[in-house]
Amino acid sequence: MGPRRTAVAAATAAVAAGAAFAGGPGAAQAAAPKVLLVGTYSGVAGGYTSIQSAVDAAAPGDWILVAPGDYHEQGVASAPQRAGVLIKTANLHLRGMNRNTVIVDGTKPGAPGVCDAAPSSQQHGPSDGNGGTLGRNGIEVYKADGVSIENLLVCNYLSGSGGGDGNEIWWNGGDGGGHIGMGPLHGAYLTASSSYNYGTDPANHGSSTVPMGKYGIFASNEGGPGTIDHTYASNMGDSAYYIGACHDCNVTLTHGHAENSALGFSGTNAGGRLVLQNSEWDQNKAGLAPNTLNNDDWPSPADGTCPSGTGSCSIIRGNYVHDNNNQNAPSYGIAGAAPPGTGILMSGIRNYTVTGNRIVDNNSWGLVINDFPDTSQPPSQVTTPCAGGTDLSTPAQPLCYYNAFGNEVAHNTFTRNGSYNNPGNADIAVAAVPHNPGNCIHDNTDTAGMLSSDPPAVQTLMGVCGLPNGYLGPSFMQLVCTTPGALSIGPITPACNNVPVVANYPPTTGVVIKPIPFHEATMEEPCDDVPANPWCPAGSSATASHGGGGDRPAGHGDSGTDGVRPEWRALRSQ
Repeated sequence: MGPRRTAVAAATAAVAAGAAFAGGPGAAQAAAPKVLLVGTYSGVAGGYTSIQSAVDAAAPGDWILVAPGDYHEQGVASAPQRAGVLIKTANLHLRGMNRNTVIVDGTKPGAPGVCDAAPSSQQHGPSDGNGGTLGRNGIEVYKADGVSIENLLVCNYLSGSGGGDGNEIWWNGGDGGGHIGMGPLHGAYLTASSSYNYGTDPANHGSSTVPMGKYGIFASNEGGPGTIDHTYASNMGDSAYYIGACHDCNVTLTHGHAENSALGFSGTNAGGRLVLQNSEWDQNKAGLAPNTLNNDDWPSPADGTCPSGTGSCSIIRGNYVHDNNNQNAPSYGIAGAAPPGTGILMSGIRNYTVTGNRIVDNNSWGLVINDFPDTSQPPSQVTTPCAGGTDLSTPAQPLCYYNAFGNEVAHNTFTRNGSYNNPGNADIAVAAVPHNPGNCIHDNTDTAGMLSSDPPAVQTLMGVCGLPNGYLGPSFMQLVCTTPGALSIGPITPACNNVPVVANYPPTTGVVIKPIPFHEATMEEPCDDVPANPWCPAGSSATASHGGGGDRPAGHGDSGTDGVRPEWRALRSQ
């Protein structure tokens, strides 16, 4: 680590960055933001019939309002960033007039239903040249600071044959590049899902290495500040929510709801200022799974240490994590191999804080902290393979061992976890070799009176923070044997089908897709903050005659003449 800048130098740099973000000197004289209207609202036709055409015509700071309708956006298919709607313009604000009826629909134009589930209605993207397809994303923001997406639903944008794309809503700061390529972002009142069941498509023969919705709401290679607020995501083969590839993510995810996905949340190599709070995670294979991997979301590891170098700023708090026992959720790759029945899975991560959560009816573990031995081959673009881990590779087998340490689990309430009753299944488990410091677990309670744990009495053995500790007990073998394909070291791959203590995990019987909800809370006043336009006359609200429901997003105010939200500008100047 290089020398730390003085406070004066840091403040000067931050102010300069804020000026650049706001448009630099003379930004106050910039043209006022325009409002581009898509579709017809209250009998008033906008100037655009597709969202992408309005995006292409927009300038930084402009607003795009979208009337209710089913928009089969084709966007950009041939570029590396394949998306129904591709945004590369900074400070753009995209907002639907009603969350449940403004649909960005990945199915074919002319499909018989909204977000139609029929295999024949799906679009799989351009050919990959090898008989497969490349897939598509829904709304993708590519390396553009300050873009907000609000009050709409995205569905049925599917991954390619090789597993790429399939992200419904994606703030992409440069996937796979190992660098932060995006700053502020904002998403609110969003629904992201897919109705397509790849497991029942006769063309797929039940394969899980096929096109599917992979990620619902996704942010990568970004440095914030960011907020994702009042959102819902479901039916994803990897994760409903993903924030990753950011050493200091600087994002708060709040008031979310994740269902029926392999993982409710995945955060590969995510750390620093990252807050996951006040959200619900249920009916997934595993609820929340921040993790460290030696993959293209580099650099590893996932480290919750604050940017100052001390303390924990990656915080999981105030969540309701329940009933994550869904072995029939869509599943893909290593995420699909996550142990079923797990509320919070802290795999190879360090210095996270988990506090004030309700963790209920997760049948394997309510919460488990585990080391992760990554046996995958890192991609060629990773400049330092095994960064943050211990490299135990041989010429024949890559192996990067990531210790999980420095995590604090405190003041959480557990209820009826571990009911599969395999050895080690419990409210809390630790499967980590000794490390200094170890992990710290204290002041957690079980509503039945006795907190179950592996090791037993974990709050006595590991109740003081900052001390060395570790433990490898029954849960370690359970984790290995319930993650098929996640750990394979040549001839010593565990033969888990012959281990009787892992027999009590339900097998997958078929992929189940939950109906997409079209009743989530929409923005109460979708004209808030928007410059005067035919749909939103100055001083009026569209909700008086067009319904609403739900809360107004926190932190919204006048966007200013340059289109930059004042709260972002203030954060940038701190």
